[in-house]
Amino acid sequence: MIVLLEACNVDKRKRRLLEAQGWKVAGAREFLELTDEELEYIEIKIALSQLVKEQRKRRRLTQELAARLIGSSQSRIAKMEAGDPSVSIDLYVKSIIALGGSREELSEAIKTDVLASA
Repeated sequence: MIVLLEACNVDKRKRRLLEAQGWKVAGAREFLELTDEELEYIEIKIALSQLVKEQRKRRRLTQELAARLIGSSQSRIAKMEAGDPSVSIDLYVKSIIALGGSREELSEAIKTDVLASA
């Protein structure tokens, strides 16, 4: 039996109780058995989705207006901001640039360790 909890966010008492009852406390990486490469890929996509939202809000745009700028739909913008797995990295990058993002901002977003700072 595995309980999915980020190990760093579980208080020690609760963790001991769960483990005493036969539960294994694990983070998403262990629970999903992600490789290093898969984890990096997920972190990059999360960072890019956050940057899309930041760029849109910085420009004080609704999702509808952002979609018009990008040549997409409001629902696609919502999917991007939610980190939907169907959104390609290519679309994230094009959208960030269309919303006024720079290469430096893209670089910083990609370097960010999203899951560790959550």
